[in-house]
Amino acid sequence: MKMTFILGSLAAALLMVGCSSNEAGATPGAKAQNPKPTITEESLGLRKTDLYTEEGTEPPVAKFDAPAPGTSKRYERAYDNAPPLIPHSVEGLLPITKNNNACLGCHMPDVASAMGATPIPKSHFVDFRPTTTLDDAGHVEKEGQVVANAGDFKMIVKDLDHLYKGRYNCSQCHVPQANIAPAVANTFKPDYQSEEMKHRSDLLDVLNAGVE
Repeated sequence: MKMTFILGSLAAALLMVGCSSNEAGATPGAKAQNPKPTITEESLGLRKTDLYTEEGTEPPVAKFDAPAPGTSKRYERAYDNAPPLIPHSVEGLLPITKNNNACLGCHMPDVASAMGATPIPKSHFVDFRPTTTLDDAGHVEKEGQVVANAGDFKMIVKDLDHLYKGRYNCSQCHVPQANIAPAVANTFKPDYQSEEMKHRSDLLDVLNAGVE
């Protein structure tokens, strides 16, 4: 019985090979008709040059030709409470280091008006980080209170008399603008709460929206 099964399997395999050979040889000399790819490697990304060499491939040149500080026009915010864009040249102002932040010389609230600059908002002079510990039972305590429900996650704002260190590196949120065509067009249209929100922030007022 076992020998019969093996012989039958071999016969079936030989028959399949024979049929394939006959089909392949039905039209001697005919070239295989491979369909043309509808999607090429070059069309999958933003780069349109050869993916296997760097010859002739150069990034677009970004020209930061913004006007000098004090002579520029403010940009509208990208959306409500978005970090405002830097409208002026940052030549000589960056990078910001632990020992030098040239932005503060014009944008600190006590000098901004005289310098014709936008003052750093109050949201940069508060600490949003609560003091968090674990009690003996392993429960999370926030400002001495056990976090028991969603209401306990309300943002706590601690007023400071100095710039919060987490806001010191201005360029991590505020960026200069380059005269360059974007690789992908931006069709986003912001919907501001009001006309004045194009140039101001009410972050501290709406910080706990949806939580309280």
